[in-house]
Amino acid sequence: MELTKTYISGLFVVDTKIVSDERGYFYRAWESNSLLIDDEEIKFVQYNISHNHTKGTVRGMHMQLSPFGEIKLVRCIKGKVYDVAVDLRVDSATFMKFFGIELSEDNGKALLIPEGCAHGFQTMENETTLLYMHSNMYDSSSEFSISYKEPKVNIQWPLEITQISDKDRSVLLLDPKNSTI
Repeated sequence: MELTKTYISGLFVVDTKIVSDERGYFYRAWESNSLLIDDEEIKFVQYNISHNHTKGTVRGMHMQLSPFGEIKLVRCIKGKVYDVAVDLRVDSATFMKFFGIELSEDNGKALLIPEGCAHGFQTMENETTLLYMHSNMYDSSSEFSISYKEPKVNIQWPLEITQISDKDRSVLLLDPKNSTI
């Protein structure tokens, strides 16, 4: 596994060596000793699967606030997504900036998302599945979201949005007169 820094501090693309032959392919999805960030090993305590039936589905933009903030490792294990992280750390040089990347079953890439960044994605194919690894347990009282169409972030979703949950659709836009969250 190889980490590639992005322009957002603490956000990494994880490249994986894929071994293919006539039977199919194999790659190592995770090694407990392979991800050391600032000399600290990341420990994941919760694994989730997100399956999406319809191309164009958007989920996001979600995170958990302290003390339940979490690091996420997101990997597409079936199909293809446009995966997005938004930096919501007020003291960050990239506050309110987003990073987007295609994750797919074929490219084997993953996105390592630091605490303080919201996450979301859009499916690029029908029947797409993601695997999430979390460094903290889910806590409903710590949930925080920004709108998938927040103009201060201006994510350019690659496809027409075909499905989105009522919960994600109802997230209010940030106050345009206020420069912080």
